[in-house]
Amino acid sequence: MATRLYTHPIFLEHLTPPGHPERPDRLRAIERVLDDEAFSALDRVKAPEGDEKTILYAHPENFVERVRAAIPQSGIVSIDADTSASPKSWQAAVTAIGAANAAVDDVFEGRASNVFVAARPPGHHAEKATAMGFCLFNTAAIAARHAQKKHQAERVAIVDWDVHHGNGTQDIFWDDPSVLYCSTHQMPLYPGTGAKSETGAGNIVNVPLAPRTGSDMFRDAFRSRVLPSIDAFAPDLIIISAGFDAHHRDPLAEINLTEDDFDWATGQLMERAGRHSSNRLVSLLEGGYDLQGLAFSVAAHVGRLMKG
Repeated sequence: MATRLYTHPIFLEHLTPPGHPERPDRLRAIERVLDDEAFSALDRVKAPEGDEKTILYAHPENFVERVRAAIPQSGIVSIDADTSASPKSWQAAVTAIGAANAAVDDVFEGRASNVFVAARPPGHHAEKATAMGFCLFNTAAIAARHAQKKHQAERVAIVDWDVHHGNGTQDIFWDDPSVLYCSTHQMPLYPGTGAKSETGAGNIVNVPLAPRTGSDMFRDAFRSRVLPSIDAFAPDLIIISAGFDAHHRDPLAEINLTEDDFDWATGQLMERAGRHSSNRLVSLLEGGYDLQGLAFSVAAHVGRLMKG
């Protein structure tokens, strides 16, 4: 089986204000790098629009309706200080959820070895009832619940290597031991959560990294905290919240990783998926705001996924 890629033109139509770091050009940069002949074997599939009812797996109905009501007929509106919506944002967010859930179906039903979802808006900052940090709905959380509800997954691990802590994913699964949430992130940094002491029901593993952390310290932290937690948990599925803003070129943080680090971390999680999850692994794009750093990192990540 091949590595599958989900994306869709609608993701380019989620518009943000001029100068906003979370912009359509991010996906254009990914599309260009994955057009290289090295990725000819990718199984490219147009992302399906999601079932809106699955949003309720992670968010209460009144919150979902508030987000729906905030979508403008024209122009761009602010949901919070740094989160925006435009006329196509609802369809983009729902299609991102559809792609993530389809990716879960693919790895459980044997249609793909693993899947990368190149979608926007991102999701890991969206809490149960708060849209924030460029995120409307928490796609990774919805996909984890989908795996549990449709495929009877008993344990799902979400590994988040975005440079910003996934406060939303932590909030949603805070007291749920059936989902392991592991996060490496810069601290201090937005959103201000993610201290090592934040452990939920014993299912939250936060690995804060100091500014200017480089490859060696990141890999040591991953080996000592994240990988042993996955081994102890033995998940039925691994979901990666794949933000690439810990790259040294990124303007929003001060972690100094290279694309080789994302290649390495991908390989480590693939090894754990092989050990515990019958190779089931789904990767969802989160952050990454320097276009070159993002493109090179995604190329390394997807290239490693394709090696099987």
